[in-house]
Amino acid sequence: MISAANPPEPGAAPPRALLFGASGQIGRRVVALLVARGWQVVALSRDTRPSQHGVEWRHGTLPNEAGSGAGFDAILSCGPLDLFSHWYARASTGQARVVAFGSTSVHVKGDSPDAAERDLAARLREGEQRVADNAIARGAAATLLRPTLVYGAGSDRNLSRIASLARRRGFFALPRDARGLRQPVHVDDLAAAAVAALARIDDGMRAYDLPGGETLAYRDMVARVLATSQPRARLLLLPGPMFALAARLARRLGVHDAGPAVLARLREDLVFDAALARRELDYTPRGFNPTADMFAPPS
Repeated sequence: MISAANPPEPGAAPPRALLFGASGQIGRRVVALLVARGWQVVALSRDTRPSQHGVEWRHGTLPNEAGSGAGFDAILSCGPLDLFSHWYARASTGQARVVAFGSTSVHVKGDSPDAAERDLAARLREGEQRVADNAIARGAAATLLRPTLVYGAGSDRNLSRIASLARRRGFFALPRDARGLRQPVHVDDLAAAAVAALARIDDGMRAYDLPGGETLAYRDMVARVLATSQPRARLLLLPGPMFALAARLARRLGVHDAGPAVLARLREDLVFDAALARRELDYTPRGFNPTADMFAPPS
């Protein structure tokens, strides 16, 4: 069997993987792991890129200009699930194993007061179902991975943005009661989970929530992010009404785009169970011990 856990024998043709979102924060790490394990990767990109060892770049965009899915042992999506699911529904892929990233937002934002968040949750649900239906119809195995707050590559829109704002201003403000629990997850742990999923031999659809290895209050999480800056940025804890006023002003000035629904969740616990992933993918995410390089913009 060809898998991530069982690299090809010397002289044998390397297994081939088609990877969407290869230039993104998770995709870059997945590509590196696959190449290190002897895979030949065909990676989709909007921009023309030169080929490199183990990686052939294909120019295209999802869902309509991504080319064929034939002739691959595995197909991985590290980008938007809804776009990938539409391509997968139309493409000829045979029984290639599928690993696709979604988000735990599918659990959280379905009843949000924000229409855009409700739409996101709906697109995630529909994308999951579309991948599952088509994988079952083709007799292919599919694995869906749902991360929590992703960090580690400097290009996420959550913790890296907080680090950037704090570096520029020397402080970051939160309401005093921003004690909702979070489980930030490192990109390397997600990439390892994706590669581990390729080694499974079960058929049908499997889905895993992928939280980080530590659960902590939102304000404590942010405090650790600020501690990585030099000089160290201050965490300002404001009374609720004062923070709401400051947040509205900052939004009008274009400092941030977090709406009321996002700010309300600072007080809510968003905690997910990694037991199934630990058992079936040997998923062992690290605790949250960030360093400055984890929030530096990618070169």
